[in-house]
Amino acid sequence: MPPQPCRPEPALSFVNEVPEHGPAIEALLNGAFGPGRFAKVSERVREFAAFAPELSFCALEGERLVGVVRMWRVMAGDQPIVFLGPLAVDEDARKHGLGAELVERACAAAEAAGEAAVLLVGDLPFFQRVGFEEASDVILPSPVDPRRVLVRTVDPARKLNGRVIAR
Repeated sequence: MPPQPCRPEPALSFVNEVPEHGPAIEALLNGAFGPGRFAKVSERVREFAAFAPELSFCALEGERLVGVVRMWRVMAGDQPIVFLGPLAVDEDARKHGLGAELVERACAAAEAAGEAAVLLVGDLPFFQRVGFEEASDVILPSPVDPRRVLVRTVDPARKLNGRVIAR
């Protein structure tokens, strides 16, 4: 029997999030974080932040959602910024740089839109690779390890400080 031709894998595409992505995003987030995601400090921020779909991206493999990054408009003290999260990648697509690619796209879109900084709660070893550093003077709405509060600024000389509030 002759060998069967390989079916090419669907190409990976990146698109801005639209409402039709909602059910697939929720399924991906539930799989990545479980019900505990609603107890995290990042969820407290999203409760008052304004969603920015034009800065949020979905990674699609054909029609299948394999990754998502969401952005939200907030203030840190008197500085308008964006808050990144959640970031989730399908288990089968991890370890191929997709998470970092989604973060880079979201940060580039934020910078192009004139945003001064991107703030998130995450692991420094991962996010440092894409330009984030500790933001020890930023106060989130509920307790969090300050070493996990990270920022990527357009102007590295400008340090963020203050409480994160609605814009």
